[in-house]
Amino acid sequence: MEKQYYEQGDTIILNQTQDFHIQHILECGQCFRFEKIEENVYQLIAHRKKLRIGQEKNQITFYPMSMEEFTTLWITYFDLERDYGVIKQQLSQQDPILQEAISYKPGIRILRQDPWECLISFIISQNKRISHIQQVIHYLCEAFGDKINAEDGSSYYTFPTPQQLAKATETDIRGCKAGFRAPYIVDACHKVIHGEVDLQNLYQLPTSQAKQELLKIKGVGPKIADCVLLFAYGRYEVFPTDVWIQRMMKIFYLGEEATHQQIQQYAKEKFGNLGGFAQQYLFYYGREKQITKKQ
Repeated sequence: MEKQYYEQGDTIILNQTQDFHIQHILECGQCFRFEKIEENVYQLIAHRKKLRIGQEKNQITFYPMSMEEFTTLWITYFDLERDYGVIKQQLSQQDPILQEAISYKPGIRILRQDPWECLISFIISQNKRISHIQQVIHYLCEAFGDKINAEDGSSYYTFPTPQQLAKATETDIRGCKAGFRAPYIVDACHKVIHGEVDLQNLYQLPTSQAKQELLKIKGVGPKIADCVLLFAYGRYEVFPTDVWIQRMMKIFYLGEEATHQQIQQYAKEKFGNLGGFAQQYLFYYGREKQITKKQ
């Protein structure tokens, strides 16, 4: 990216607000370990770090933050080297529905998350509201993660590693309000620790093959696998299809009889390598507007 950021004490200031809106990024359903402090000010925990992000009209602030940490971790995490203006222009030219969805929440960026945390988070997400997902993740982190004492005197917990989480029984995980997802989390721990699913190796595999590896884990279906591929591995051609995307695609594109396979094929042909970006704009628009029929 063209350098639009600088260090000021223990804060990094980013002058790039046209395609970056912290609310749109964190509340679009792609991540869960964040807390809204006040309007356009959030606390985020990711990659074992906690930071406070504030956004005003002309700039975004990251605190506490060094230039080294920002350039080695957070530029990648927030996908800051990608020109989202070009992506939005390409997608907006496709059809008026996508153009409206993009205009509604133009500041979305797809995060590059830790694969293990992303996998477990989306296993937990099945049939749960975001507030409930956040609660379960909080309980898991508090029970099995590392406690970190921050410089400001506060403390937080890291997301538990597979080895840490493997020490928990299914009953322990149910105690964190995971419900029917508990055995899926146990299975994920077992398969990752024993190398049956090598999350690091997935970076090297073609997308279709990487998806098949993720599907080996109990409770992981096509939608969860696609979410992990998109939000952790940067496979931007995937098109995660949940109930909101199904509604959007049926209402505006394919009709009520469209199958999951037809939606996937249509998205592949229409959006190509930008499928994941299109999905995020359409999903956030449909969910926030509560679209259940043609407007």
